[in-house]
Amino acid sequence: MGSSSFFAILLSFFIIFQFSYSIPFIVLHGIGDQCSNKGVKQFTGLLRNFSNSEGYCIEVGDGTWDSWFIPMKEQAEIVCNKVKEMEELRGGYNIVGLSQGNLIGRGVVEFCDGGPPVKNFVSLAGPHAGTASVPLCGSGIFCIIADNLIKSPIYSDYVQTHLAPSGYLKLPNDIPKYLEKCRFLPKLNNELPDERNSTYKERFSSLENLVLIKFEQDTVLIPKETSWFGYYPDGAFQPILPPQQTKLYTEDWIGLKTLDEAGRVKYISVGGNHLGISHSDMKRYVVPYLEEKASAEVITRYSSSSSSHGTHTWIKNVFVK
Repeated sequence: MGSSSFFAILLSFFIIFQFSYSIPFIVLHGIGDQCSNKGVKQFTGLLRNFSNSEGYCIEVGDGTWDSWFIPMKEQAEIVCNKVKEMEELRGGYNIVGLSQGNLIGRGVVEFCDGGPPVKNFVSLAGPHAGTASVPLCGSGIFCIIADNLIKSPIYSDYVQTHLAPSGYLKLPNDIPKYLEKCRFLPKLNNELPDERNSTYKERFSSLENLVLIKFEQDTVLIPKETSWFGYYPDGAFQPILPPQQTKLYTEDWIGLKTLDEAGRVKYISVGGNHLGISHSDMKRYVVPYLEEKASAEVITRYSSSSSSHGTHTWIKNVFVK
């Protein structure tokens, strides 16, 4: 075999390898859930299979209990330390967030010093602009504790220290107390005028793609438009402002406007209640952002010769109750 033929074969192998390469992703689950639960395991496994990418569910402590009772900033710090220790993520990774897990993921993007770069952020039902209500936990001893805290003064130091969702509960009729006492979301969204951090904005606006998926029948997030950064105006529960009319967007506190004007924000609306996403919608709206662009082009080029049978089975497991 001549040297020119050998190098041609070697080059062809290299190109194929490059085209088939995809970076890993992590899944961050919602409140009251854990990586070992059936719904999260199934969701993570489906994304691996659909995208041909390595994926990992990152746990915070023991999962269920700690998702309720470890403050949000500390949860983000735990995940930050874990991703920095994972050799698989050193070259960069994508984040898929589920409900509360989206705020932990954004905390990693904005606050995590020295962590590997986040490429794409896919958000399913994230309370990005806050939520005006926290659903009661349910039955069981730890739910009794959580429900009692929910009914307590939400912006008290005690509740802020001991109940995770208090860190993103934003009551439109109590904005001064929210800005003064809420310990997580005002910082995450750069809402404090005297404490705005340009590094948070720089890091968030460096994302290649931000995919915001809202569920049309979502009854967990109040309002559901918070999944798109939409929210109530200060001082009132009406009307619901689209993201482009909020100060967070118009004054570009975290770089959302910068990302949007660059065409890197995708506002997606799907049917179903909180996190009730179908296989077909996963393939359409989530999977493309877990694959390298070159890899997607190869799939597009050759997939026309084979049939594809999309499934419409709903994942009934609700990640946040």
